[in-house]
Amino acid sequence: MSVATGLAVAGNYFAQPLLDLIGRELGLGSTSAALVVTVAQGGYALGLILLVPLGDLMERRRLAVSLYAATAVFLLVSATAANGTVLLVGTALTALASVGAQVVVPFAVSLAAPAERGRVVGTVMTGLLLGLLLARTASGALSEVGGWRTVYWVNAVLMALTAVALRRFLPRLGGGGGGLTYLGLLRSTVVLLRYEPLLRWRAGIGALSLASFSVLWTALTFLLVRSPYGWSESAIGLLGLVGAAGALTATVAGRLADRGYVQIVTGAGTLLLLASWAAVAAGARSLAWLLAGVIVLDLAHQAVLNSTQNVIYALRPEARNRINSAFMTSFFVGGAAGSALTAVVWAAGGWSGVCVLGATFSAGTVVLWVLERLTVGRAARKSIPTPGPRGRDEQSATAAN
Repeated sequence: MSVATGLAVAGNYFAQPLLDLIGRELGLGSTSAALVVTVAQGGYALGLILLVPLGDLMERRRLAVSLYAATAVFLLVSATAANGTVLLVGTALTALASVGAQVVVPFAVSLAAPAERGRVVGTVMTGLLLGLLLARTASGALSEVGGWRTVYWVNAVLMALTAVALRRFLPRLGGGGGGLTYLGLLRSTVVLLRYEPLLRWRAGIGALSLASFSVLWTALTFLLVRSPYGWSESAIGLLGLVGAAGALTATVAGRLADRGYVQIVTGAGTLLLLASWAAVAAGARSLAWLLAGVIVLDLAHQAVLNSTQNVIYALRPEARNRINSAFMTSFFVGGAAGSALTAVVWAAGGWSGVCVLGATFSAGTVVLWVLERLTVGRAARKSIPTPGPRGRDEQSATAAN
């Protein structure tokens, strides 16, 4: 399941280091080529909103297998694209279906014993983050072997094999949805944000954490192509291997959460996220400081994400896919905002401005975590019931503790 999530999410990042090659072959200008990335983000966001909640309505193995098989087909559309329009359509549909990864994550949580939930989330999310970080490295390497289309062919085959493996090894797991229609399911996803304060706090923390993460990885290319570094694009792609070191610590954070330290992991993660920007800032002229900052930031981001998922998945077991939909939509909106602001801030303030932006997002995670502890803790101590879905107060207090 960890490998499956990584392969699914990777498909949305293959094009980023290949835009120049794609543009030259298909006769696209730089602006049109850049739309490939924008369309991928938009398609993924729609999938999070429209498809992920179906996991609470449909039999989950069938949904996951169907989405992975569809992703394989849509990757073939991109691999055989004869013009920019076909490539954009293939990219959008691939991104839409690739949210199968976000069906697999709560699926894994549902299969795990409560005492092992943190470790399971950490293991599965390690695969997802590695897919995100290493996609650029893989696409650059494969493009040198057989052109930019090669990575799409390879990933299509791998996604098809993954669909078969999920069908073979995953158990059937019913959704049910409590008799909800599809529109009712989507409406209830929004209602969960209204009635679950922990979900709101954690959605904000997750959004700001990914925004900080996106600021770093968006701006690194701008920094490394300039003096004193002057790196090639292939060398920059290899930096993803450094970030992967941080991703591999996810299971450690998960085990700590299983031992009752979920709030300590979150707090330490937010503080490390903020502190990492001091090293990143010093990395303007020091490779050692830059690498240290990248590793610590990735480690901290993964700790915040893992502990946050442990909290929100404990809230409403029967609505995990809707909770995941609401959280991940906020999460990726934060990432998109971080990437968009990075380009603007770089033009105005260079690397120093980018570091201030990233540190500001990171400081926001600290503030939200402190406010969450104060408000949720106060509500738990007073034991004042709040209107909402049945069982929310008991489950929220459990997750908060």
